[in-house]
Amino acid sequence: MHNVGAAFRSADAFGIKSLCLSGYTPKPPRAEITKTALGAEEHVSWEYIDDWEAEINRLKEAGYTVAGLEQTDHSLLMNDWSPPSKKICLILGNEVTGIDSDLISMLDVAIEIPQFGMKHSLNVSVACGIGLYALFEKLS
Repeated sequence: MHNVGAAFRSADAFGIKSLCLSGYTPKPPRAEITKTALGAEEHVSWEYIDDWEAEINRLKEAGYTVAGLEQTDHSLLMNDWSPPSKKICLILGNEVTGIDSDLISMLDVAIEIPQFGMKHSLNVSVACGIGLYALFEKLS
């Protein structure tokens, strides 16, 4: 729940319009989310998505680039990727298992945060903040 709260807070900081939650991701209102979000969940709209395949297709039809923040065999380093437009849906995966393989095949691009240590793993809320900042830098 703290990761979800942190995602709301980062989204608010960068002016993100909306968050989509799915799976067993906790949803507001929850005290644990509010504790980390500091009320940002009241300023960033959100919705719960049951059918990601339909949602991704809808976003693509609306002109969004669907980018997954994930390490794959074909992912591009975030600093090497140039978004084609400002309409981006950034998908974050499960804290442990990442983005489901079913969704990986639907992405327009997989991008990863360059990492130079041994672990090559970040907390999902940290990755969210870094990813949003990198997009902000590229698009502003």
